[in-house]
Amino acid sequence: MADTMGHSATATRNTAVALGFCLLAIAPQIFEFIWSIGTIFGWGAGRGPLQVVTGHATALLAGAPSAIFGSFGGGTKKASSDVLLALIYSYPLFAVAILTLFMTIRSAQDYVGGVILMALALFALWASSDLQGMRGFSFGAGTAPRMFGGLLVALSAGIALTGLLTDGPAMAHYSWRGPLFVMVAILFFALAIRPLGLVVTAFVSFMIAALGSHETRWLEAAIVGACLTLGCAILFPYVLGLPMPMFPRFLIQ
Repeated sequence: MADTMGHSATATRNTAVALGFCLLAIAPQIFEFIWSIGTIFGWGAGRGPLQVVTGHATALLAGAPSAIFGSFGGGTKKASSDVLLALIYSYPLFAVAILTLFMTIRSAQDYVGGVILMALALFALWASSDLQGMRGFSFGAGTAPRMFGGLLVALSAGIALTGLLTDGPAMAHYSWRGPLFVMVAILFFALAIRPLGLVVTAFVSFMIAALGSHETRWLEAAIVGACLTLGCAILFPYVLGLPMPMFPRFLIQ
């Protein structure tokens, strides 16, 4: 009875970890979809939400498999960025998620941490896939990212393997509130900097990030945010000479 309950608990944990890896496998696609929503309101540039969903769904379900089978047939057609993302990043993580369902994880922190590092390395390999590689003995722009990305893949695979072979601590409790609001603040800054200007965007972004802590004192946060906003307003346009809009577009017009 105890063995059955223990096996059931392990299967439940593995299923949760595998689902997390599946979500990690499509994280770049989800981020681009969220980013594309801003194009509806004129915030930022790029593909619209429907184009993003269609492009990535086609790449995951049809484009990437066609590229794989085409490579076996000797095809040399250049794959699109969406297809390369599926091949280099998403598919390996989906494979890890499937294998996780059938493995006994002895050190969850090592295993999950290794896979997350592997995801970062795979994303770096995809991001550098369109950069020029080595020509003879001369390094191209993509040589170093690919070398370090490949090295990190090997190291992260070793860490994940350690989590399968040696006993270690289980997953510690982790609060998502802080990272969540920091990411929301970064996303808001990226989308709002053009229409709202640096002054409003910087201050609001800081206040959004301040929501990530239960211990925030709002008067002090507002004072610090105002000081940082003033510093940004001086640093970026005057010290660094970056042509950034300072105030909301509707006030200038």
